Amino acid sequence: MNDTVSIVPALEQPAAPLQFPFAEAPAPGTAIEAAPGVFWLRMPLPYALDHINLWLLRDDDGWTIVDCGLNTDATRELWEQLFGSLLADAPVRRVVVTHYHPDHFGLAGWLTRRFDVELWMTQGEFLTAHAVCVEVAGYGVKGPAALFALHGLDEERLASIGARGNAYKRTVSDPPAQIRRIMEGDSISVHGRSWRVIVGYGHAPEHAALYCEELGVLISGDMILPRISTNVSVWPSEPNGDPLRLFLESVARYAKLPATTLVLPSHGLPFHGLRTRATQLAEHHDQRLAELLTACTHPASAADMLPVLFRRKLDGHQIFFAMGEAIAHLNHLLHQGRLTSEQGPDGVIRFRRQR
Repeated sequence: MNDTVSIVPALEQPAAPLQFPFAEAPAPGTAIEAAPGVFWLRMPLPYALDHINLWLLRDDDGWTIVDCGLNTDATRELWEQLFGSLLADAPVRRVVVTHYHPDHFGLAGWLTRRFDVELWMTQGEFLTAHAVCVEVAGYGVKGPAALFALHGLDEERLASIGARGNAYKRTVSDPPAQIRRIMEGDSISVHGRSWRVIVGYGHAPEHAALYCEELGVLISGDMILPRISTNVSVWPSEPNGDPLRLFLESVARYAKLPATTLVLPSHGLPFHGLRTRATQLAEHHDQRLAELLTACTHPASAADMLPVLFRRKLDGHQIFFAMGEAIAHLNHLLHQGRLTSEQGPDGVIRFRRQR
């Protein structure tokens, strides 16, 4: 790979600002028709990022649910309101989940059991959900804590991560034991329209976005968000991986969709301007990488680089993702040959700019 990470092609003219066709999100327990037969829901999250967007696709004889929300009383109560209103006239026929993260997968088991329907999901995401629940293959608390200690995180902040316990298992209902597997290029037919699966990498193992050419709509999940950058992290299952390269390459693929595409993201408002946003994301990571290179004149750990990447105080929840992201950016520069790394006598891995 070249030294630059700006792999989204430059626009032929100055990038237009993003356009937001909806000024406000739907109220809790209600829906907005974002495109013909595509209904937008919003569910609460108990984090700084306080919401997730979910999608309902109207089919000939029922509904397809895309993403499920967190396994909380509040989310289940809002679903119950919808079952008695918008969804009262026809049954749920399938549940599709873009990826394993709990705000997307949390109620997959509850919904599929309630309606006795299949869960449609990529295999990588399905198996990862089960791995996190039972804390195998480096998932859970112990694996990340050991990885972050290797990258210089101090005992106090490691303890705050350990105190979380298995937060994932607490926020997902009992996961389904089987899926209808979806893969790159597959087509899901809903109301006579084809929704093509576009798999993206870097944020999650095998994230499935859905694109309907007839409607000009992309359900982007977490891969393309309008206002915030997607978390891209290294995890214990692949400590030397380069998820940032995978993410940027995936974003470049989405940018090849028509410029008029309406993007339906998991967080924020639906928008037009997919190519502009793809370019903004590439430039954002270019800037962060340049800042890391400037800071790594002397050996420094990922923990040392947290103030460079994140200019605010981080709580225990945020530290968990910030460390993964810091390692991802440093690994990316290491794979490009722009940094070297070595493990010191204290066992900590430190990075330094190539001389």
